[in-house]
Amino acid sequence: MTQKNIFRPVIGVTLDSEEGGGFSDSPWYAIRQNYMSCLEEVGAAPVALPHLAELAETYLDMIDGLVVTGGAFDVPPAMFGEEARTDTIRLKPARTTFEAAVLRGALERDMPVLGICGGHQLLAVLAGGTLVQHIPDEVQDALEHSVSKNTENAGGRSWATHPVAIEPDSRLAGVVGTTSQHVNSSHHQSVRTVKAPMRVTALAEDGIIEAIEHTQKSFAIGVQWHPEYKQTEGDIHLLSAFCAAAEAYHNRS
Repeated sequence: MTQKNIFRPVIGVTLDSEEGGGFSDSPWYAIRQNYMSCLEEVGAAPVALPHLAELAETYLDMIDGLVVTGGAFDVPPAMFGEEARTDTIRLKPARTTFEAAVLRGALERDMPVLGICGGHQLLAVLAGGTLVQHIPDEVQDALEHSVSKNTENAGGRSWATHPVAIEPDSRLAGVVGTTSQHVNSSHHQSVRTVKAPMRVTALAEDGIIEAIEHTQKSFAIGVQWHPEYKQTEGDIHLLSAFCAAAEAYHNRS
């Protein structure tokens, strides 16, 4: 007697990338394992998406939801109409070109989207928003949002943490089941402004935008923190709700 396979929505997860050195002399992709394991644990089947922008629509035909991850990179200021004002910005053009293509395509299909850290920032920018290029330079009395210059490698130190206030009437509040949550923090840029139909749904005590959502899509949420670490029940609820939305997308498609 064989056990019937349980359906799992397929989630496309974007990758970071590095030039040759370290792991390989040739350019290589990178992703933390918990981006994948956290999705598997809430019932999804995660797959990695290489930076091939010409295949964005093909990938979208294969998946039920999209996670745009964080990483050691920044959204180019030119994408929100500015010139770089700091030497802390690290660009990865192939990554950004691909992620912009696949994210736009997912939004056009009303496919569930979860933007994490840099993915949250890109979601804002593609909807007409802008970014703070470097928090220490632009936000007076800012909280500690990162303990290292390279925000994906804290050198063994614990990441920064702080509370966020979540808008009570937001989809995010309904998903996580609270209007106040303590989050991890590992970023030097942040969302400055959003443009409708995107809305701000969570703020840190220093005014940094910590979450956004698209009001005209079934599930398009960006969070500045990293729920893949599952440090709170709210993080698990967010991942579970995203997985459920991906399953619903699969069924209606």
